[in-house]
Amino acid sequence: MRIPLAPAGSREMIIITVAFGSPAVAAYTLAATGHAWLLPIGILLTVAWAGGVAFFRDPQRTTPAEPGILVAPADGKIVETAKLDHHDEIGGPATRISIFLSVFDVHVNRSPCAGVIRAITYTPGQFLDARDPNSGSKNEANTLVIEPDDPNEGFVVVRQIAGLIARRIVCSVKVGDRVQRGQRIGLIKFGSRTELILTGHDHYVPAVEIGDRAKGAMTILARRVSEPVHDNQPASTMSH
Repeated sequence: MRIPLAPAGSREMIIITVAFGSPAVAAYTLAATGHAWLLPIGILLTVAWAGGVAFFRDPQRTTPAEPGILVAPADGKIVETAKLDHHDEIGGPATRISIFLSVFDVHVNRSPCAGVIRAITYTPGQFLDARDPNSGSKNEANTLVIEPDDPNEGFVVVRQIAGLIARRIVCSVKVGDRVQRGQRIGLIKFGSRTELILTGHDHYVPAVEIGDRAKGAMTILARRVSEPVHDNQPASTMSH
C-alpha cells in the first residue's frame, strides 16, 4: 500500500519531526511524570508537526477518462484565465489558466494530458507572493513543454512557479519522458502558483472561472472545441 506522502518532501518531513515531533513526545513524557503544564505545549507541538507533514500529502486521484479535456496540474484556486497575444514556449497566441496554491493545498503537480515532455526550462527569479499577477513572469519557475498525443492540438505548457514561501521546485520527469494524463510530474514546496498554457485561442476553451477551486488530476480545466472559436468579427462584417 502506497503511503500518501510525497517522497520529495522527505528531508523537510525529517526536519519537521526533529523540530516539533520529538519535543512533543518529550513534553508528553514529562507531563505524565508530574509536569502537567507541559501538556498544552505538547499539543501545540503536535499540531505544528501534523500540519507540516500534511503539507506533503499526496493523495491518490481518479483522473477523468473523457476525451478532449485537460485536467488541472495542481490543487488550488483559479486566479486567472487569459488570452495572450504571444507566449515564448508556444511560439504564438496562447491561453493561460493560473492556479494559486496556499500552504493548505496539496502541492504535487500533475500532467494535464497524455504526451511526451519535449522541453524543461528552469528560470531563476524573485519570490513575490504567488497571488501577485507579476509572479508568473518574475518569480523562480520551471517550465515543462508537453507534446500531446494528438499533434493537431499544439503544445501544452505547465509552469511551476515559486511563491513568497516556496523556495524549491521539484521536477520528477525529464525531456523525452512519456506522461499520462494525471501523472505526477513534480512538487512545489509551500505556497506557490501553477500555470497551464495552451496553444492558440481556438483549440480549447477554459472549463473553469476565476474563483473556482481545482483538484490536480481531477478537475477539468479546459475542453477541446469542435469548431474554431474566433475572437474577431465574421469576415463579412470586417472593414477592408
